[in-house]
Amino acid sequence: MTEFVYVSGRHCLDFAGTILWRRTLRTELLENPDDLRRWVAGANLCDEMDPPSADSVHDARHLREAIYSAVGAALTGSSHLATEAEVSLLNTTAAGPLPTLTLTRDGDTTSTGSPGNALSLLARDTIDLIGSPEMAKVKECSNPDCTRLFVDLSRGFSRRWCGMAECGNRIKAADYRRRKKLQSID
Repeated sequence: MTEFVYVSGRHCLDFAGTILWRRTLRTELLENPDDLRRWVAGANLCDEMDPPSADSVHDARHLREAIYSAVGAALTGSSHLATEAEVSLLNTTAAGPLPTLTLTRDGDTTSTGSPGNALSLLARDTIDLIGSPEMAKVKECSNPDCTRLFVDLSRGFSRRWCGMAECGNRIKAADYRRRKKLQSID
């Protein structure tokens, strides 16, 4: 069972990170309906969600790729954000209904909905990110194998890794071993 990480600073970027190592070992994290259900629950997008179907997973993967393409194009300053089909998918999905929020007299809240409602939230988050000043703070992880995008909210805009546990510690340990090996050669 895959454990998802939510380190990107935006739901849409965490969702784009549900496929790892895009340039090398492409690892799919949304393999089945339960994976989609667990990701949505872990991201706190919907407290109670209708069970996803295989079609929901298919739709989610297509949206994920549209998110990655659009944000990646905005990141590089491309004059066109992704393909026309991907932009259309983002707009159409964002126009869909959101999860229903319910407030009790005790002040508790609950969100309920369908997988499509959760995807609508992700598409809206993507469009909001691309149109916001926060887009200037989006970076790709400095691990050459990692393709995760994140919002750098660090002081001095100095964050390099998607997350220390995911990439930072791994790269720092490898650099340490390399330096030690070079010292032993000298």
